[in-house]
Amino acid sequence: MAEEIKSDRLYEILKKRIVELEYSPGQVLNEADIANEFGVSRTPVRKAFEQLKNAKLMDIIPRYGAQVAPIDFKYMKSLFEVDRELEGFAARLAADRITEEKLNILDGIIERIKNYDIEKDYKKMIIEDGMFHETIFASCGNPCLVEILYDLHMHTERLWFYVQKDITDINLFLDTMPQIVQALKERDAAKAEREAKRHIDVFVEKIRQELL
Repeated sequence: MAEEIKSDRLYEILKKRIVELEYSPGQVLNEADIANEFGVSRTPVRKAFEQLKNAKLMDIIPRYGAQVAPIDFKYMKSLFEVDRELEGFAARLAADRITEEKLNILDGIIERIKNYDIEKDYKKMIIEDGMFHETIFASCGNPCLVEILYDLHMHTERLWFYVQKDITDINLFLDTMPQIVQALKERDAAKAEREAKRHIDVFVEKIRQELL
């Protein structure tokens, strides 16, 4: 049981490092080095690596080792097609179920983003964006949907970090997030779904222009 707890905790730490590009795409991770860093045996490291592989964040290459997965833009395109629909659905559900407390959290996120410098505070903004999405996920009232969206979102968040140098306009956030919140406040499910999809569409179009 202790080893399982260690491997799960290790997975979360390594996942965060991969998503935030502390480990760059293509970087090889040494099992022994990770075990030494965290003071554990190789068993939980191996299990964490397997979890990362299942999450498409790592490639296990026989006789070579564990390599941080490259960002596959073809796969990301397919992921965004799914994410767009499911985030829209989550916003639609949240319009009926979100609490005033959660709405206040969303308002607070937007206010903090307004005061950020996109170049100096980029990481903070991505974390805030993640909290924004997760607050809506938590308000949809559908645990199955939440689980799927969390799995998708770690990949979209990783892409946010990857394209940092190309994101220079804070309005990429502020032109869409307030409209989502307003729709939720109005309890307008159709509008909330539409604005949540538009939020993703704006980002995907920016990526298409800069990278594809």
